[in-house]
Amino acid sequence: MRPVIELTGARKVYRSGTIEFEALKGVDLSIERGEYVAIMGPSGSGKSTLMNILGCLDTLTTGHYRLAGHDVDDLDEVDLAEIRNREIGFVFQQFNLLPSLEAWRNVELPLMYARVPAAERRKRAERALERVGLGSRLANKPGELSGGQQQRVAVARALVGEPTMILADEPTGNLDSVSTADVLGLFDELHELGRTIVLITHEQEVAERARRIVWVRDGAIKHDGPSGDAKHLVGSAGAA
Repeated sequence: MRPVIELTGARKVYRSGTIEFEALKGVDLSIERGEYVAIMGPSGSGKSTLMNILGCLDTLTTGHYRLAGHDVDDLDEVDLAEIRNREIGFVFQQFNLLPSLEAWRNVELPLMYARVPAAERRKRAERALERVGLGSRLANKPGELSGGQQQRVAVARALVGEPTMILADEPTGNLDSVSTADVLGLFDELHELGRTIVLITHEQEVAERARRIVWVRDGAIKHDGPSGDAKHLVGSAGAA
């Protein structure tokens, strides 16, 4: 089975007039199915650019990217949106829940874009909420839920389409310590069930929950290995 992520010679250059900034400098990265990987680095390191590339939210200047066996280098915006919806479940620092909708309706949204019939959407949304421990809060709106519960709704939304990969960008950044532990415990459970999880974070305690840490600095990968081998790097990552 091919890796979920195959990034080869990844280079991203931003241009403003005559000024160029090289955010990624020939990055090679491979992530297998079922891995739990944290991507870390200080502010300006290139980790956010790398996240946007991995999430098909941006494209490379040069190099190659294969996601779940699909070449994404030459896809147009429509095709990129389709592969994002099919292969990636996003979890963001801002929960991005619609405040006027019940939990299950927030969770079903990716299925609406995929044109799944209404009855099937509700069934799958309820099942996803049960999976994250919110089976009793289906009808609650975001304002009626704690921060940790709102992030669990966001995780359920990420899971509802059965994506190849969960891509989480600073998912605990807006949570207190109790809610952070709650959400990280959920990621641990999902990993044990075989989910591929890629976590973008600058927080040491969050990164150490992953099994592998990729540490980025100055647009290049400076360390890639088991999380227990990277504590000296994690501690120097700095604020994002």
